[in-house]
Amino acid sequence: MSRKPKNDDTSPAPRWRPDRPWDALPTLPPAVELETRAVLKRCIVARAALAELKQAVGLIPEPGMLINTLPLLEAQASSEIENVLTTADEMFRHLQAKDSADPATKEALRYREALLEAVRDRERRPLGTGVAESICSRIRGIETAVRTDERIVIAKLETGEVVYTPPVGGRRLRDLLADWERFVHDDSPLDPLVRLAVAHYQFEAIHPFTDGNGRTGRVLNSLLLVEQGLLPLPVLYLSRYVIGHKRDYYALLLGVTRDGAWEDWILFVLRGIEETAAWTNAKIAAVRELAEHTAGYVRAALPKIYSRELVDLLFQQPYCRIANLTEAGLAQRQAASRYLQALVGIGVLREHVSGRDKLFAHPKLIGLLTRDGNGFEAYSAG
Repeated sequence: MSRKPKNDDTSPAPRWRPDRPWDALPTLPPAVELETRAVLKRCIVARAALAELKQAVGLIPEPGMLINTLPLLEAQASSEIENVLTTADEMFRHLQAKDSADPATKEALRYREALLEAVRDRERRPLGTGVAESICSRIRGIETAVRTDERIVIAKLETGEVVYTPPVGGRRLRDLLADWERFVHDDSPLDPLVRLAVAHYQFEAIHPFTDGNGRTGRVLNSLLLVEQGLLPLPVLYLSRYVIGHKRDYYALLLGVTRDGAWEDWILFVLRGIEETAAWTNAKIAAVRELAEHTAGYVRAALPKIYSRELVDLLFQQPYCRIANLTEAGLAQRQAASRYLQALVGIGVLREHVSGRDKLFAHPKLIGLLTRDGNGFEAYSAG
C-alpha cells in the first residue's frame, strides 16, 4: 500500500503552468493510491519477466559476454533518445579504443562507463544525489553538480513550445532530491517496480542538472533494479522500449505533472519492464545458442587451437584484438595472431584494419545483437 501524505494541509495547491518554474513540485510519496488493482496485476507479470531474465543471466558462464554487450546497447539507445546519434556497431568497434571514436560515440560510451561504475560501487555509494552527480559527470565528460540558480525549460523540438519548466534554486532542488532519496530507500512495502516508476518521474521533474538528466535517470533505473536484487547485472535494455514509445513516454510524464495521472505512468513503466525483460531474455538465449554452435564448429574445424576460453573471448569482444588473447593468457602475440587469422579462414571472424590496429569482427554475434530477430545462419564446413 502507498504511504499516506506527510501532512493534512488543505490550503489550495499552487497552479502548475508550463512556462513557470514548478517550485511547488509535490514531495514523495504522491497523495494518491499508487498500487491500484491494475498496477498490482501488471506488477506480477513484470516481476515474473524479470525473474526469468535473472535466471537467464545466471546461466551465462562468463559475465563479460553480457557486460560488454547489453549495457552498450542500452547506452546507444539511451543516448539516441537525447539525439546523441551513433550506432551499436560503432560502439562495439571503439569499445577498447574510445579516443579514436567520433564525439557522439564517445559520449554514448561514457554512458556505459557511468552505468557499470555505479553498479560496481553501489555498496560503497548507495543510490542518492551524490551518485546522480557522479553519473551525470561521467556521461557529460565534465564535472556536473546540482543546478543552483540556472533556469531551464523543456520545449518541443519542432515548435519551441514550452511544455515544462523545472524547479529553480539550489536549496529547493537539494531539498527535493533529499526527499527523492528518502523515498528510494524507504522500507515501506511498496513494490520496488512501482517505487522505480515514481522515483524516475520525480527525478525527471526535478531535472537537477543543466544537461544529462534523462540519461542519468535511466542509469539510476538500472542501478535500482540491481540494488533491489531484481537483476544481478545491469542488462535490462529498457531504453529500447522508450525509443519505440517516445511520444507516450514524454506525454505520460507530463500527464503526471498536469493531471496527477500516476496510474497511466506506472502502467507504462511496468509494461516497458515486462516487454524489455522478455526481449532481453530471448536475446541472451540466442547468444548462448550461437556460442554453443560456434564452439562446436571451431572445435571441429580447428582442433589444434580450439579452447572454450578462446570461443568465450570472441563473445566478450565483438571486435577482438590480438592483445585480448595475450592479456587473457591464451597465447603469445605471434600465436594469437595466428589463431585469429585461422578463425578468419573458417568464417568466424572478419579482419578490419583501423589505423595501425587490426580488429577482428565477429559478424554473427554483432548481427544478432543489433537486430530484433534471434535467428542466425549456421556455420558450414563446406
